[in-house]
Amino acid sequence: MFRWGPAVAVLLALAGCGERARDWPAPSPALWEVSGPAGQHGWLFGTIHSLPERAHWHSAAVDTALAHSNVLVVEIANLNDAATAKTVFDRLATTPGLPPLSQRVRPQDRPALAAFLAQAGMRDDGFPHTETWAATLQLANAARQRAPVTGVDRELIARARRVVGLETFASQYGVFDALSPEEQADLLMSEAVDSDGAEADKRVVDWLTGDLHALERDSAAGVLGDPELRRALQTARNEAWIGPIVGLLRARSRPFVAVGEAHMFGDESLPTLLRARGYTVKRVQ
Repeated sequence: MFRWGPAVAVLLALAGCGERARDWPAPSPALWEVSGPAGQHGWLFGTIHSLPERAHWHSAAVDTALAHSNVLVVEIANLNDAATAKTVFDRLATTPGLPPLSQRVRPQDRPALAAFLAQAGMRDDGFPHTETWAATLQLANAARQRAPVTGVDRELIARARRVVGLETFASQYGVFDALSPEEQADLLMSEAVDSDGAEADKRVVDWLTGDLHALERDSAAGVLGDPELRRALQTARNEAWIGPIVGLLRARSRPFVAVGEAHMFGDESLPTLLRARGYTVKRVQ
């Protein structure tokens, strides 16, 4: 679930636990350089919102791009405001009188849900006032062997001179909250079958090594394999972001755009949308 937004990672980090020790590969996460016909210049960087503390991600190419950039563009500018994140989450996530989770999914999905609940140490009837999307996030946190320790977004924000946010906590949680009950159930079951810690480690390795093909295959086999969820979580947000990003490029602000890696692959990715608007987008790492 950490793939779908820094607001989610902030929420889950509030109840963080220890990290499993292991060695991580040398960093080479995906980075693109953007140039325009009138001398516009910027960068695209696909981030990971939850990264083990010992997994170093800086590289010479990333640090050089950051040094030449004038503005950092992220999903949420005030990402370190955990109190606001929790307040917004509680407001959007709460609906009294909801049935047990097993009654919100298809009968054939109930065994997998039961296993997910057991892994998380939670009860089927433990979410009487919590919408399905929010219960999914809480279960994902409890089921994981390692909760988020740090995030690329937070470190970038802490070091930046100027930060522009493309979304807010309210708008990002609102993406989940606007899902239909059926799509929220699909989200729950996608996470239920995707909660293995080894798979999370593989995603970290794929991200650190810039293996976009592996990341895209993994996403297509999970949440992004559902057309409605893909539209809500990926493509509609890309379309909403492209205008502000192009505006910063036209203003010669030299933006360093750092958003979730899932927004960097596919036919409607940010690199693809920028190319369609006449920009040259070249992968440099």
